[in-house]
Amino acid sequence: MGEQQHVKFPQEVIDEYASLGVDLPALFSAGHLGNRMGVQIVEASADRVVGTMPVEGNTQPYGLLHGGASAVLAETLGSIGSMLHGGVSRIAVGVDLNCTHHRGVRSGLVTGVATPVHRGRSTATYEIVITDEQDKRVCTARLTCMLKEIGGQDAQHLPAAGRLDGAGA
Repeated sequence: MGEQQHVKFPQEVIDEYASLGVDLPALFSAGHLGNRMGVQIVEASADRVVGTMPVEGNTQPYGLLHGGASAVLAETLGSIGSMLHGGVSRIAVGVDLNCTHHRGVRSGLVTGVATPVHRGRSTATYEIVITDEQDKRVCTARLTCMLKEIGGQDAQHLPAAGRLDGAGA
């Protein structure tokens, strides 16, 4: 799980972050929790975020994919889309997440696709559809994020690996 991810970002997004000294591909990840759960981001833009997660290691006692694991995948993907929509001067903070679980999955890989429902100045809402390897819907989620201006405390949490100048926390 510690290997470098190859996320497909739009070039204009990479350039925008690079102009501020941030190496977006180096900075980008599913976060500590997402990494522990095996979440891999495949594609990321404000219009569409795609990620996968293994079922193995993310199950409840009956051997089915844990609903909380689906929620982690959904919130990760929706937050990434919201962050990319908000741009370099804002951070996305989840304020509402709901998930409807349609069917159980015992093995394999699930794939989530987040698409925008609403993209405003202060909030962004994404629908996240999670499917199994047979393309059957496992979960439908909706995430709303508040978009807030980056403050001093927020900026200090950017890891040094993502800074082109090597500076950072």
